[in-house]
Amino acid sequence: MNIEFKRVTKKLPEYKQIKQLYFSAFPSEERAPFYLMIKRTKREDVDFLSIYNDGKWVGMIYIINYLDLSYVFYFALDDSQRGQGIGSAVLREIHKLYSGRRFFLALEQLDKNAENYAQRLSRSRFYQKNGLKKLKISIKEGNVVYDSMGFGGEVKPDEYMAMMKNYTGFFFSMLYKVEMFEN
Repeated sequence: MNIEFKRVTKKLPEYKQIKQLYFSAFPSEERAPFYLMIKRTKREDVDFLSIYNDGKWVGMIYIINYLDLSYVFYFALDDSQRGQGIGSAVLREIHKLYSGRRFFLALEQLDKNAENYAQRLSRSRFYQKNGLKKLKISIKEGNVVYDSMGFGGEVKPDEYMAMMKNYTGFFFSMLYKVEMFEN
């Protein structure tokens, strides 16, 4: 596999596909406003990347950077590309690109009572298989609680909060209620 990344802009030929993937891959209660995400891509601390395998578009990843932290806000592959090892290849490349940083993401808690427990477990195993370890923190965004996984070291709640405040700005940080706590 030959994984490549291109920065997402409105001029990118796959822009419409990326936007459609974003709205289909993530439930409405887990989505940030897309216009805000695009607006933030003009900053150097945001990596909104279109993903290609052997020159063919396969997905997107959105990463917020702050100090030595890199947080995967969103990562999705097109449905037709799943189950082929592409996600693992993407994570190998990401691991190289973000080497030396504390890299982490959030995924739905492993709640055995959840309707989609099997999917949650599968996702957790996928990330473990690809070198991410469970971190000692959980994230609550709105009414949804997430476990976190990553590499490069633990993340403290105050670091996460500072990162999100830096990303959202003062106004949105007042509206966008998010918290992180240690397990």
